[in-house]
Amino acid sequence: MIADVQCLCTTARAASRELTRRYDAALRPSGLRTTQLSLLSRLEDEGPMTVSRLAARLGLERTSVTRELAVLTGRRLVTVTAGSDRRSRVVALTPSGSTALTAAWPYWEEAQAAAFAGLGRERTARLLDELRAVAALGREAAA
Repeated sequence: MIADVQCLCTTARAASRELTRRYDAALRPSGLRTTQLSLLSRLEDEGPMTVSRLAARLGLERTSVTRELAVLTGRRLVTVTAGSDRRSRVVALTPSGSTALTAAWPYWEEAQAAAFAGLGRERTARLLDELRAVAALGREAAA
């Protein structure tokens, strides 16, 4: 049996959880979590889109996005309306969502700066390149 230390998946998941905890802690004053910030940011950058497209763009499961949307809709940061067919729903950022996103950015920047400082710029750049390569594996398998 391969030890957990040598398991790529286990190690990547542990690293992801740790980074998420750190970013979520930094974002706490904004009232947003990392996933919510990513979701709002994607909508601001790309405009309204279906739940399925949003999930794909974020690399998340549709059910995870749906859970986050329930919270954000309740806070009136996004709207979810019927799409072009009965099964699709379109998500859009509200003005309140845009305001919340703008208010949260300084906290995200603080978390980002702390991560870069902890790992160093060169190491962070290499890590990002490697993580993008891992993410591309999933896209290649789906094609």
